Amino acid sequence: MLVFYEERLAFLAVPKTGSTAYHTAFRDRADIVVTHPPELKHAPVRRYDRFFQNIFRKMYDTEMEILAVVREPVDWLGSWYRFRSRADLVGHVHSTRDMSFDAFVQAYMTNPRPDFADVGSQSQFFRTRSNGRGATHIFKYENQDKILDFLQARLNMQIVLPQENVSPPGDLTLTQETRQKFRKRHAEEFALHDAAL
Repeated sequence: MLVFYEERLAFLAVPKTGSTAYHTAFRDRADIVVTHPPELKHAPVRRYDRFFQNIFRKMYDTEMEILAVVREPVDWLGSWYRFRSRADLVGHVHSTRDMSFDAFVQAYMTNPRPDFADVGSQSQFFRTRSNGRGATHIFKYENQDKILDFLQARLNMQIVLPQENVSPPGDLTLTQETRQKFRKRHAEEFALHDAAL
């Protein structure tokens, strides 16, 4: 999470959307940089609103606009699958090393999800409290130019975005049946991505 107080902007870190690279690019520019623990770095809209936004409301009588990035749902799961296939996770309950992407997506659709597929949900990340404020600016992950243009204009600075925390390569083949089932079962994920800038 990054907060730019003067610009009244909070950049929330949706997992697997390039947040580590943005943290690196802005660590010297942001007024608040939260990189650890993961529950705070990746605080969803509800948690941000309840704790962080309330500080700004109560102490400074202001609110931050909320910016976040959303990834195409299959691509997002693909990034998680590849991230969890790395060598240092072999033998761990989160490892996806010895399974296909199709099996991973099938497991993601079960309830409860097994540990290796329990990666949350982008639509849940954006849920608001009943009296809370939602995200103001939601950008598609694949539209990096739009994100950078917005941030450069808002923060009045040039940005060089490093590549960080990149998942290893992997085969992301899905059967048509699994793809259709996932799209139907998680339609809200696709609606969120479709509505983003």
